[in-house]
Amino acid sequence: MKLPRVALRQCSRQLRPQNNWPLQPCLQSAKSTSIPASSSTPWRPSRTYATTPPSPATTTTTTVSAADLEFGQPVYETHPHMLQPGELTPGITAQEYHERRSKLAFALPENGIAILASSELKYRSGAVFFPFRQDSNFLYLTGFSEPDSLAIIQKTGPKPGDYVFHLFCRPKDPRAEQWSGPWSGLQAAEDVFNADFTGDIARVESLLPPILRGASTIYTDITPSTPVTGQLVTTLLAHLRLPPSPLAGLVHSLRAIKSPAEISNMRHAGRVSGRALTSAMKRSWSSEKDLESYLNYAFTSHGLSGPAYVPVVAGGPRGNMIHYVHNSRLLKQDEMVLVDAGGEYGTYITDITRTWPVNGKFSAAQRDLYEAVLTVQRQMVSLCREDASLSLDQIHRATEAGLREQLVLLGFDVSGGKMDVLFPHHVGHYVGLDVHDTPGYSRGLTLRQGHAVTIEPGVYVPVDDERFPQHFRGLAVRIEDSVVVDVDSPLILTTEAVKEVVDIEALRD
Repeated sequence: MKLPRVALRQCSRQLRPQNNWPLQPCLQSAKSTSIPASSSTPWRPSRTYATTPPSPATTTTTTVSAADLEFGQPVYETHPHMLQPGELTPGITAQEYHERRSKLAFALPENGIAILASSELKYRSGAVFFPFRQDSNFLYLTGFSEPDSLAIIQKTGPKPGDYVFHLFCRPKDPRAEQWSGPWSGLQAAEDVFNADFTGDIARVESLLPPILRGASTIYTDITPSTPVTGQLVTTLLAHLRLPPSPLAGLVHSLRAIKSPAEISNMRHAGRVSGRALTSAMKRSWSSEKDLESYLNYAFTSHGLSGPAYVPVVAGGPRGNMIHYVHNSRLLKQDEMVLVDAGGEYGTYITDITRTWPVNGKFSAAQRDLYEAVLTVQRQMVSLCREDASLSLDQIHRATEAGLREQLVLLGFDVSGGKMDVLFPHHVGHYVGLDVHDTPGYSRGLTLRQGHAVTIEPGVYVPVDDERFPQHFRGLAVRIEDSVVVDVDSPLILTTEAVKEVVDIEALRD
């Protein structure tokens, strides 16, 4: 069984020379990188780098602290205000990333190999690009958030931890980085991200074949259209007569059950996002755009990396459009506003929807419809526990029955296919690294401890549909919380976003 390769702040290791990195590491002992029991200044591990590759004839080098270097993403030495010792990304340690790779390798057949490609930098127009967002499966297994990268997890034995991790990426290039900003390079891929072997992504055509020869099965979702490596990998697999098997299902089965660290990240995102929504409810807004701008600011100014998705801010009947994101109209004081928004922390997100009256006080019809949806939402959240032995699909069917019952009490005719108009979407989805997390992971599976889901019943009454009571026409109500399943109770991540009628109205008193 191999020694888990974790960041240098957690264990020491002997490095192989890397001629393509201009700064050669000089490691301290494991004892020297231990965390002091107490200190008046922030602790930083003793990771240092030589200014030049050491000559074989000498062992003396001049070193610089890793805190004085630039990497392609925050690391503890450069960003102690964002990361704790041992973390590769906010809240997630190098040890946890190793354990994820170990679990995936353990699930592979003998001599199986998993290959993952990074995302590409996407352009908005011309030379204007969007902020880079790593492929979720790639990030989940590596913590490495740079484009032009290829990760390979190679099973080497029957025990957990029997695997080799290859990471091909861009070598350091000072001239290119002057224009594009820093990236981590090959030595950091090994020292920081714990790759067993690294290589220049530009040389992958010669580096990859020796790894793949002798593989029993290749698991990958790379296609010929995958940027950077797609054509090369698919051509090589065809040449080696190794037809690939889909990888996403294996990774999603791991991602679907959240670790305590992941839940902590999502709870933080939910706490900040919920408080931002509650704060927004206290104010009077004249336009959808102003409300959206406030929420985006509130997320980032209180420790989140920003909005997790393009929000829905829909005034009045625009709330009937499930994914209305124009957010460009004025808000009327006698209408309600439906807001579907959440922030992101450490690439983990929380999904929340709240509906409230623009003027702070519900009309009779608004209150009745809102209370009907809230009654059902509370009931469905309470079912998000392992001992209920229910799936999201079963909770959806219970939601539809509950809404039907509530609407009949309000005088609705729900016969025929009318419920498909009033409640046209599923009650929930998985949530985590993505808003709609682990796509393809069945909602028919029984919920287990660690599953994270949304519960979001809604009723949307068309403006001009005479089949429904006139005083409810044009009203739209959706109430959504993000919930983690526990054994005998749900953990609601978004409780700071108030949703009781008395609490919403009290915010303006």
